[in-house]
Amino acid sequence: MRLDHIAYRTRDRSAAAKFFIDTLGYKLSEDIPEGFDIQFEDNSVANCLVLTPPEHTHSRISEVFSLSKTEEYHAPPEIFVSDGTEDSIVAKWVEDNGPGIHHIAYEVESVSETMKVWRDEQGIKFLSEEPLQCPGLIQVFTEPHPITGIIYELIERETQGFCQENVKDLMESTNE
Repeated sequence: MRLDHIAYRTRDRSAAAKFFIDTLGYKLSEDIPEGFDIQFEDNSVANCLVLTPPEHTHSRISEVFSLSKTEEYHAPPEIFVSDGTEDSIVAKWVEDNGPGIHHIAYEVESVSETMKVWRDEQGIKFLSEEPLQCPGLIQVFTEPHPITGIIYELIERETQGFCQENVKDLMESTNE
């Protein structure tokens, strides 16, 4: 299990991105430097930016290990920043909770197996019975944890990046 990304909901995604760029050396994603928008059924919009860490990352941490020795490697997480139109899911969440961390995502080998263990052994509740699937990605959110107050995302990756349809469905699943 490794920290995959941290998602922030803000009033101003550009100002938040500038903070992470100026203070921590993050960069706008080369794949989508302008970010992307999520349009909801009610015509509200969430505007999203993806920031990549200043250090190179590996698609799989196992690539770092060799047979002759074990190397220690720390890959900082990506940062996902969103804001939205006045009536959007994101704006309503910020109004109710203030700007800040919405969720922390952990990459796991199997979302389904991890869900079962977390449910059965830890009593953790999820926002959906089944994970969301998109080519190369499987994802699910927990309810806010009763001890930490944080929503956790479990993510299983075959590829890097985000699936906009999953992002939309995940945002809608936390619209409470």
